[in-house]
Amino acid sequence: EAARMARFVLHNCDWGALATLSAQSGLRGRPFANIFSLSDGPPGSRGGSGVPYLYLTDMEISVQDLEINSNASLTVSLAQTPYCKKHRYDPQNPLCAHIIFCGSVVKVNDSEVGLAKKALFSRHPEMESWPKDHNWFFAKFNITNIWVLDYFGGLKIVTPEEYYNVKP
Repeated sequence: EAARMARFVLHNCDWGALATLSAQSGLRGRPFANIFSLSDGPPGSRGGSGVPYLYLTDMEISVQDLEINSNASLTVSLAQTPYCKKHRYDPQNPLCAHIIFCGSVVKVNDSEVGLAKKALFSRHPEMESWPKDHNWFFAKFNITNIWVLDYFGGLKIVTPEEYYNVKP
């Protein structure tokens, strides 16, 4: 059920740690992680699309990194939900499931803007009032690799096909 767990964790998380390869002076080529709000769809038990959508601006340092190299990793963890605290699981405990996605971040095309907007603004309504002069745009994380840590014994590998084909 690793693919289902990956979909569950992403859908129940509102933010993730996005790691890029820095293009910044003094850090060039080094890993650089930053927190971003995300959503794969409106909250609820119906599950989302599985696509991590982001609302970005070129003014953000990690976005500047992505303009040079769009490859990144994205980690989301149930540690941000009440689940792990309720069970007294430390965020590093494998029972406090987390998912690591590798892939790239790309702007969504015009046909996908409506989906991304609904997904993000339903979870992060504040975004609608962010300054227009920051030139915000909708992006998505194109998933190429998925690792699931949800139990003892090491990571489980899930293919994007398994991930997108499972019913959340």
